[in-house]
Amino acid sequence: MRLKVERLAEQLTLVLSSWDSVECVSLNEHSEEDILDPYFALVLDVYHRGEVPPSIQRRTAFAAAVGDPGAFESSIAQMKDRFFVEEVPVRVEYKEVAAVEELLDRGLGLLWVLKNSGTYMFYRLQHSRILFRRSAWVDEVRTKLHDLPEGFWEGLREAFLAKMEHSLSDLGAAALRDDSFFYTVSAAGFVRYAAAVLFVMNHCFEPSHRAVDRQLRMLKLLPEDFLGRWETLLRSDGSMSRSQQYKVAELIARSILALR
Repeated sequence: MRLKVERLAEQLTLVLSSWDSVECVSLNEHSEEDILDPYFALVLDVYHRGEVPPSIQRRTAFAAAVGDPGAFESSIAQMKDRFFVEEVPVRVEYKEVAAVEELLDRGLGLLWVLKNSGTYMFYRLQHSRILFRRSAWVDEVRTKLHDLPEGFWEGLREAFLAKMEHSLSDLGAAALRDDSFFYTVSAAGFVRYAAAVLFVMNHCFEPSHRAVDRQLRMLKLLPEDFLGRWETLLRSDGSMSRSQQYKVAELIARSILALR
């Protein structure tokens, strides 16, 4: 099965790299997992300068290389193609080089973007396997990501802390009102941004949400008693009331705020 995935990735990369606007093609780390894993998908990131062919031409090119792409969907808003080939789920995501360079060059000035979207885009640039490079661009970007100034990490820390505290406040209010929907939304926001703070404090980019819990546990810098409280907060067996879970979230927030 791995051989099939590698073959499909190579064939699709040959198509993508034939377009003059494509600078780099990388393979997402989730594509390296067991194909039977529920999270598995063959995910290719395509970094480009200028326009890529329209979706109809892309589908035709993929079909010529790997056979008819089943259930082909193309998102104009997110520039993403989804389809199946030989029962393998495939996602091809198109990212403009200029947008990446602007985020890197204006880092602190664009924290309002990163505080909402997170740093997963940088994580993918740093950790994905490069299948094609037209120039040294991606290597230069990785060097920049490795040498980000302390002000970048501190600015993100403050931004994520503010989001975490806001979610905590909402969580407490929802627990008091016994508002199931808002409680769930607030709890999701709290765990997301609590984790985001800890990643930036360790000078690490956030992985996919599917990998956050696993990688969070491996961070070198964590508050004392954090993991036990974290596991308690994530518990979904109904053994704790919402007010009790809020108290645990409050303890986690205080321990993160005290961490340096």
